[in-house]
Amino acid sequence: MDKVEPIKSELLESERIAHGFFGRRGGVSRGLFADLNCGQGSSDSALSVIENRARVAGHFGIASSHLLSLHQIHSPQVVEVRAPWSSDARPEADAIVTREPGLALSILTADCGPVLFADPEAGVIGAAHAGWKGAFTGVLDATVDEMIGLGADRARIRASLGPTISGKAYEVGPEFIERFLDKSAGYEEFFQPSGRSGHHTFDLPAFIIARLDDLAIGEVENLDLCTCTLEEDYFSYRRATHRKEADYGRNISVIMLEASKS
Repeated sequence: MDKVEPIKSELLESERIAHGFFGRRGGVSRGLFADLNCGQGSSDSALSVIENRARVAGHFGIASSHLLSLHQIHSPQVVEVRAPWSSDARPEADAIVTREPGLALSILTADCGPVLFADPEAGVIGAAHAGWKGAFTGVLDATVDEMIGLGADRARIRASLGPTISGKAYEVGPEFIERFLDKSAGYEEFFQPSGRSGHHTFDLPAFIIARLDDLAIGEVENLDLCTCTLEEDYFSYRRATHRKEADYGRNISVIMLEASKS
């Protein structure tokens, strides 16, 4: 059986924190979804997705019931979790926070930015799905606020941005740019002409990092991995769309507080 091997962030490494940014490898799905598709909303075999998620949960030494995902809706909504929920009762939100050990918070992405947060000293963690809309409307701000409400200290919070579509792979039209410039002329720095009339590339990772920097939290990093161009490693909605494929898999990013060993 192939072993799941996530990318880890040095920034989040701690005795109290377990985490990982998982890509395509180590699962049982086939075809468009090969291998580790963890998307419950995809058209992949339900049994394959269940097995893939079980492998991710096993990596953290927990039951699948404790690997928690949201029904993501590209919003600034955040939920606090205190106990597991069933897969058919996932809250509609785009970020999740907790101070409960043994609950693995997960975000599913296929180009959007997965951001994992931790204040190890306070024992508070969070995970956010930051596509352009979520980042633009405040999901990162809301996640930090919820963590502070649970006892985190702003100056101690660390945030790591995992695999995300890069600027060079993300072309957008004029109406997209106008939405950003209507809010702030300073957002122009995140766009570059693409060579196609009226179109630009949008640097989503840079935008997410800038929004995190604005929050004045302790430390921020970008792992700088492009989901669209690293085809063997990650699923990508945009790549699948360009190829007119019927569906696409979802990458999973996970963070968990370890249970006390005392």
